[in-house]
Amino acid sequence: MSQDVILEAIDVAKHFGTSGVWGAKGHSVRAVDGVSLSVRRGETFAIVGESGCGKSTLARLLMRLMTPTSGDVLFDGRQVSAIQGEELKTLRRDMQFIFQDPFSSLNPRMTVERLVGEPLEIHAPELSVPDRRSRVAELLRQVGLRSEHADRYPHEFSGGQRQRIGIARAIACAPKLIIGDEPVSALDVSVQAQVINLLGDLSRDLGLTLVIIAHDLGVIRHMSDRVAVMYLGRIVEVGDTETVFTDPKHPYTQALLAAIPSMDGKAVDHGATVHGEMPSPSDPPPGCRFHTRCPHAQTLCRTKVPDLSTSRDVSHQVACHFAETLQQRFQRPKPRQRSDATEARFALYRAATEGGTVTHNAKQNQS
Repeated sequence: MSQDVILEAIDVAKHFGTSGVWGAKGHSVRAVDGVSLSVRRGETFAIVGESGCGKSTLARLLMRLMTPTSGDVLFDGRQVSAIQGEELKTLRRDMQFIFQDPFSSLNPRMTVERLVGEPLEIHAPELSVPDRRSRVAELLRQVGLRSEHADRYPHEFSGGQRQRIGIARAIACAPKLIIGDEPVSALDVSVQAQVINLLGDLSRDLGLTLVIIAHDLGVIRHMSDRVAVMYLGRIVEVGDTETVFTDPKHPYTQALLAAIPSMDGKAVDHGATVHGEMPSPSDPPPGCRFHTRCPHAQTLCRTKVPDLSTSRDVSHQVACHFAETLQQRFQRPKPRQRSDATEARFALYRAATEGGTVTHNAKQNQS
């Protein structure tokens, strides 16, 4: 493992067995099926994909909340699955998790002081009670809450405040790595921005490494340094965030970006849109798993699994046989043409806000 790599997954797989009818052997659900990735120290690394692609399962494998069926996870050069006893306790201090639901992840019978102070009791038993209380108050202020909130219970807070409590609990013991599984998806849009900015500030100020699981590409582009796109248990594209967003190579990545709602008057590139449902992870298609929905699929795609190979940009990798030769590329949306009536309304609005005058033609079109 390179010195600047803090977390690495090597061909990690997680298969869940299912029972058949009348006790017969069922299919194995391949939630994660041969994922390899590396996370650099101090960066924010995002994993995106449709619901059911296996990204949350991957997060739990990286955190060792689940044991992989095969493959290895390395944290700071140590094999995570082989760690036991006190060494595992130390690992828990260095790796923390932020859950998706900020309410169910907090014990409703514990005050905020006990919730945030519990990691300190376990990992810093040398702290006296007054010192621990002082540390809890400092942590609450660090995440934008007040020290008097320490005596309250989780149900007395809003969703955004509860997520801040979860973040305060996660950073209590100064971890090296935090993994967040959809940390803002359950929050209102305005609160999402606050929590995203908070995570960014903490990452910068504390030198944290963040791994964020999400399906909101707007959030990911705002806060991540690198991004991996996951489909049906496998990584199909990985690279620097801006590179992936501006020059996506895989047809699935192009379709995800084309599906982002536009608020700036631009039309969606329907040429990159895919149709149909994701195949079942218990019976994935042979070859490239995306070929059943890919508009560019050829015979080779149906028979041979594409490797995650490096493109012209060394930091950009894609698992597609024809990534460099596809004729149809992801095109930037073209501006949508406004009607005369819409242009007239904009003219009236500008005149009203700037104190200008409206031409006779604009008034006539508006009427």
